[in-house]
Amino acid sequence: MTFTETFGGFVCEGDAIHCEKDGYHVTARIFRDDCPDAPDKRQDGFWPSLYKDAPGFIGPGKNFRQRFDDAQARAEHIMGAWRKDDWFYCGVVLSVSFAEIKLLDCAASLWGVEANYPDTDNSYLTETANELLAEALDAARAEQARLCATLCNQDAASG
Repeated sequence: MTFTETFGGFVCEGDAIHCEKDGYHVTARIFRDDCPDAPDKRQDGFWPSLYKDAPGFIGPGKNFRQRFDDAQARAEHIMGAWRKDDWFYCGVVLSVSFAEIKLLDCAASLWGVEANYPDTDNSYLTETANELLAEALDAARAEQARLCATLCNQDAASG
């Protein structure tokens, strides 16, 4: 089973997609990542380098200067878009309900995912939701079993 809905080419915090499986209703929602670090602080090698021992080394070979200039222009473009808040890091968070009862607000999640990243279509947000789906359903089944056991124990103790 996978999400048949997809996240759009432009997403905002709170955007969601939904799917159903064996009576479970799963929602994948976008949340803004609360870590304020810029991309160049989060990712070693964000800025290209001509030094072989440095993160971001573009590698030896022909046209190394042109490849460096292209990589530098791309990094500056990405940082410029970040500064204008054109894109952001997010979490893809899956919640699960059964029979209209919310079992888990956060059954599975992945954080630090780029949303509205320059020159992308956000399809990887839906891919991420699909990759988290089995984990979310397993967590929901376990929570459902825990709740049922708790209720059964209460009934036995009171009866």
